[in-house]
Amino acid sequence: MTSHPSDTRSVLPRSGSGAPQTTHAPPRQPAAGGTRRPHLGPSWFAAVMGTGIVANAAVTLPRSAPWLHDAATVVWAVAAVLLVVLAAQYLGQRALRVHVTDPVLAPFLGAPPMALLTVGSGALLLGGPVIGARTALTIDWVLWSLGTALGLAAACAVPYVMITRHRFGPDAAFGGWLMPVVPPLVSAATGALLVPHTPAGQPRLALLLGCYAMLGLGLVAVLLVLAMVFSRLVHHDAPTGAVVPTVWIGLGAVDQAVTAMGTLAAAAPSALSGPYARGAAAFALLGGLGLWGFAMLWLVLATALTVRQLRSGLPFAPTWWAFIFPLGACVTGTSALAARTGSQPLVWTAVVLYVLLAAAWAVVTWRSLRHAAGHTGRRRART
Repeated sequence: MTSHPSDTRSVLPRSGSGAPQTTHAPPRQPAAGGTRRPHLGPSWFAAVMGTGIVANAAVTLPRSAPWLHDAATVVWAVAAVLLVVLAAQYLGQRALRVHVTDPVLAPFLGAPPMALLTVGSGALLLGGPVIGARTALTIDWVLWSLGTALGLAAACAVPYVMITRHRFGPDAAFGGWLMPVVPPLVSAATGALLVPHTPAGQPRLALLLGCYAMLGLGLVAVLLVLAMVFSRLVHHDAPTGAVVPTVWIGLGAVDQAVTAMGTLAAAAPSALSGPYARGAAAFALLGGLGLWGFAMLWLVLATALTVRQLRSGLPFAPTWWAFIFPLGACVTGTSALAARTGSQPLVWTAVVLYVLLAAAWAVVTWRSLRHAAGHTGRRRART
């Protein structure tokens, strides 16, 4: 597997002539001791995120069937196994320092924490009948705690490194810049599921308030980055090639906030007094609907840019997984609003979006397996 979704640094500054400055990534040089540079980048953890949210979103659907729950459990198990495999390989590379200093790869360090959070919440939602309710809850606590810690570290460290060590041109912003600031939103949405399982009193209140704080942290940061991405889209050439799918990350970031509002409002009555719990419900409905409307605008924009690129060819890259998790977050956000309002248009919008999600996941999974098989074959041929 390649370490970066594209063979060119197409998000780097443009030259003075006005044409995009496409700087090819330097060839991989053997590291000290004759070993090669790490070849598995953090962006591949988006495969775990995408696979996991296909399973989790099935649980939230306002219209479902028993067979869908069983199928979702299998998909969650696949995501869990993939997480273990990728984590073992990534940690074995000892590549963190290399990736932090790479201006393109560094933002994707937000993907591993979100992979942990997605699989953890899947354990709670789907794993009970398979591994036991107590074990599923323990796994979720462990993965949520680890994913939240790593996600907050990424949300702080990656922007700091971008500010102090990297230099970007006016057209450098792209959807990948959202990756390090989205994990707190995922922690807020998934942490709400653990609130009822937390001891009543101060521990439960602390968890709920912490999740709301992470919702605010992530949402404000996402809106700041989205403004930079939109400015880049308007003032410079439209993205091309493997960078195009990263535009979809904006959809996932906003809809993850909608999902978090819904799950936190559902958990609030167990920790907050009546007026504040009712306020949380109103916030989830009115604020969630407003953000959902903006997410639909971004969905149309991302779809249009993708169709535009498909006409000239869209090469496969790990960024194709950027289609999946955002679309899954769109399903969970829409489902949360449908459950809160009882609106039939929202109900069927969630169902249609899930059908599209499942189809897109099948296509991207197949292309990823072909890519991995081809890459493995080339490595064996060289040896």
